[in-house]
Amino acid sequence: MPETHNTRHGVPVRSGRTAAVTGAGLVATALLAGLLVGCSEEGEQIPSIGYAIDNTVTTYNANSAAGAVSGARQAFARVLPGFTYTGPEGGSVADTDIGTANLMPGESLTVRYELNPDSVYSDGVPTSCDDLVLAWAANSGRFTRPNDEGAMVPMFDAASTAGYSDIDRIDCRTGAKDAVVTFKPGRNVIDWKSLFGATEMMPAHVVAGATGIFDIVSAVQNSDNVAMARVADFWNGAWTMTPGNLDLSLFPASGPYKIESFSAEDGLVLVANDRWWGNRPATSRIVVWPKVSDVRSKVADGSVEVLDVATGSVPDVNFDGFDVTEVPSFSVEQFILSTAGVFEDPAGRRAFALCLPREEMASKFGVASGPGGTGGPADTRFTPPGSLVYRSAADAEGGRYKRPDTQASAAALAEIDNPPASVRIGYLGPDPRRAAIVADVAAACAPAGITVQDAGSPDFTPFMLRDGQVDAVLAGTASAPGAAGTAADTTAMYALRSGIGSNFGNYANGRIDEIVDQLAVDSSIADQLALSTEAENILWSEMPTVPLFHQPRTIAFESGMQAGSANPTRSGAGWNMDRWIFRR
Repeated sequence: MPETHNTRHGVPVRSGRTAAVTGAGLVATALLAGLLVGCSEEGEQIPSIGYAIDNTVTTYNANSAAGAVSGARQAFARVLPGFTYTGPEGGSVADTDIGTANLMPGESLTVRYELNPDSVYSDGVPTSCDDLVLAWAANSGRFTRPNDEGAMVPMFDAASTAGYSDIDRIDCRTGAKDAVVTFKPGRNVIDWKSLFGATEMMPAHVVAGATGIFDIVSAVQNSDNVAMARVADFWNGAWTMTPGNLDLSLFPASGPYKIESFSAEDGLVLVANDRWWGNRPATSRIVVWPKVSDVRSKVADGSVEVLDVATGSVPDVNFDGFDVTEVPSFSVEQFILSTAGVFEDPAGRRAFALCLPREEMASKFGVASGPGGTGGPADTRFTPPGSLVYRSAADAEGGRYKRPDTQASAAALAEIDNPPASVRIGYLGPDPRRAAIVADVAAACAPAGITVQDAGSPDFTPFMLRDGQVDAVLAGTASAPGAAGTAADTTAMYALRSGIGSNFGNYANGRIDEIVDQLAVDSSIADQLALSTEAENILWSEMPTVPLFHQPRTIAFESGMQAGSANPTRSGAGWNMDRWIFRR
């Protein structure tokens, strides 16, 4: 069972200062840990704090399909904040520094958003409702164009349309500080508070200046496809981040931090935004060290004071002098399977699932008790463990896929004309934990006649699944390699909806689409029970993914840190980095 411990001289010992985080006590303990880490006011405050994560930072745009599986949310939550952020409990928490979002009366769900009148980007341009309109346009799927085959596809390469596709209109005057968002009739989105949240509002004025579309609001309201195609081309790729080669004029910040530089040698350097209107950051400089960095050596040479990684993913780290906590995250470790190539036939996907030692892997690599008090294998794709309907939905698995069944796996293979004799499993490496999982799967599946190849690499992205370079991805919720997940089912269930950017396996089932769409707006427990159970019965039969366990996270703060608090969601430990103080 994962446990909280300190390390002194490299030897882990049970800590009396922090407590194991399990079940309903997750957030209370995480906050307690934050209060207990480095409470002393003694020592000199260090002006720069290093923060290491287990993901790459490849783009400023966390909303694109590429950005959602990167570390952009962990790096930029306090660079591009929104009306809410994902708190340690996994829910959306209001960020009133940015503005307010209030429900308005009416038959349709209607929300009035008001930006802080003092809010301004780091380049001096005021934030405006244009930013909300751009977010809606990009994430709604409403703007389409033909692909090479002539099929109509979204212009914007968004990770998900969840919630945004349900918006009917946004009443916004170009440059104004307020907007009224009206949803389509009957689409009272349950998770509406997560919309326009941290990292979701990109700077519309930058897009306008770069594309020459100076009134994006009008272009959206008039459905100007020619103009929006130019906007989409910029949105999709112009915020790509290459170390050592950033045009900082394209990367203004709306939060307490802004980007100063990005290089392989010095990391991603965030510095205090002198135009920030809220409380000044407690520490003026944060250096984010992405996974491509040698995290072990960075910890050893004192470059890292905060570490947030999947447990076991970084080998041989010396945590001497750190307060270390292992927590169950809201991210479900899983295999995302292709629906083409060797896995085109669902029988092949079932054969692979039948040879997996899911129960053993959950015990070996997972958590004894996950969110909502659950433990062992994760038996649902998108029903949260804390949900009242979780147990019933999980029962759809029926015990068929907990332990390897070589005979049943071989029988499923016999149903296929060209069975998958070899399965390439990709993941973002190096990652000893995932390498060990793949090795265990290879040993378990060999007797069934399935050869498993380890295709993990530092250059891996889930797009390789879509391109046919691998047959399965080993990752967390919605294919994210690092921190992921929330208490809501939104991200997870939309990753299995057809046409969604984060659906890297290209799974499509019309009934699953209908269920996802209804669950997004239906809060009836009876309906959730029926729909979630039906969905899992379909998914265990068609097997687009194989859920394994809730991913354990190792979160470490160097002793002397104040306000360090575990957040086992997609936000990561950096959710409140502007409050961090480190004294040595």
